[in-house]
Amino acid sequence: MDIKIRKASPLKIKTSCMVIGVCEKSFSKPLLKELDQKLGGLVRKAQRSGEFSAKVDEQILFQPAGHLPAERVLLVGLGPAEEITAEKVRRAAGQAIQLVAEKKFGQMALALPDSIKGNLFATLVEAAAEGLLLASYRYDQFLDEKIKALRKLPKTVALVIDAEEDQKSSEAAVAKAQMLCQAVFLTRDLVNTPGNIKSPDFLAEQARAAADKSTLTCKVLGKQELAREGCGALLGVAQGSAREPRLIILQHNGGRKGQAPVALVGKGVTFDSGGISLKPAEKMDEMKMDMGGGAAVIGTMLAASLLALPVNLVGIIPAAENMPSATAYRPGDILTSLSGQTIEVLNTDAEGRLILADALTYAKRYQPKLVIDLATLTGACIIALGHHATAVLGNDQKLVQSLLNAGEKSGERLWQLPLWDDYDQLIKSNVADVKNTGGRPAGTITAAAFLKKFANDFRWAHLDIAGTAWRDQDRPYIPKGGTGVGVRLLIEFLRDLAATE
Repeated sequence: MDIKIRKASPLKIKTSCMVIGVCEKSFSKPLLKELDQKLGGLVRKAQRSGEFSAKVDEQILFQPAGHLPAERVLLVGLGPAEEITAEKVRRAAGQAIQLVAEKKFGQMALALPDSIKGNLFATLVEAAAEGLLLASYRYDQFLDEKIKALRKLPKTVALVIDAEEDQKSSEAAVAKAQMLCQAVFLTRDLVNTPGNIKSPDFLAEQARAAADKSTLTCKVLGKQELAREGCGALLGVAQGSAREPRLIILQHNGGRKGQAPVALVGKGVTFDSGGISLKPAEKMDEMKMDMGGGAAVIGTMLAASLLALPVNLVGIIPAAENMPSATAYRPGDILTSLSGQTIEVLNTDAEGRLILADALTYAKRYQPKLVIDLATLTGACIIALGHHATAVLGNDQKLVQSLLNAGEKSGERLWQLPLWDDYDQLIKSNVADVKNTGGRPAGTITAAAFLKKFANDFRWAHLDIAGTAWRDQDRPYIPKGGTGVGVRLLIEFLRDLAATE
């Protein structure tokens, strides 16, 4: 789907569906007054009856019956003008394109409230473009063509502006959104790919492909190289599978030469059966998404390259499949990690933290200024926060706060959990340096406490995306399945970081 900027009055555009963003208490504005006149007072009638008052997520569809060039007019609510945000616009645009696609209108144009000016206008144009693109995504490569045809997206969407001076900034904003969403789509595709296709080597191939179409560099370590390095935790998790593990390293050199990079580390368990500590059968099919953190790192690295972000980045993805077999690691085993610390395995389904331990240690050789890891790590995170927020924990409050701010801007919200030293007591082992689970209480926190033991040499934050990487139901711009969470959050964070350096 292509998005074009068009300077015109929304009421003079010929299209199947003209979508107009409306703020509360703005029905006396010239555009809405003229629209109300053309529709014979229907807009005011809808407002007075409470059918449409422009609250967030409200919609109303009119058929002008020849009184306008547009065949239909869809009004979408954005709430109070003084409280308008990029996320509200993103949601409204996503809801609009879904309605247009479901009803097969074929064409669409979208106009933001004409009271929005300056830098905010460009920000909201970018958000609108993101909402349109993100809501258009479907993982349908295994579906019959007849089923795909039931949902018809417009080939082109016009974003309508009323001021000549907004043309260039709006076009630049749309271009940014298209590059960012390309990376989110890659992340969603990787998460949605079924386990019979998605091996650790497949994930490495996709990382190489991302590097080939960008300025990224890619290096992949195989099983023998990992053994030579001493990645005992990653190899331990992988030993139950016939598919060999990989350590994927992507680099983006957009900053000054010699500038310390930001390291992004993503869990890449391509399928998680639980190993010997086998998961229940119900919803085990969804465990193809257990590499959501690794996918987000690949997507973020691609976006950083396409957007030419002025930062140095290294992305590290430990990839393995966690399977039960005669060669699988067992509860009670002791693994020696790349750091030299020994780990007592109490539960083979607490495998993500094991492969991240080696990846965090590997990151040290890049002397990073800070490290952020992402992982679908704990079911406890879903119990604590549901599917609405990602948990964030770390050893540096300034870094955590920057991520919280980026979450608000991007709409990928975070909630901080404590990481007090008290929790370290729960992962003490009698026979090794640390054990890989502290039991059910504070499961998300004790998993982070485990990771902290391998991240003490740098500023570090951990994002548990267990509840946000996958959706069972559609949301305004997030279809069922892999959400691509993390990419837009991290790009927002990196943009802010670059602006302060």
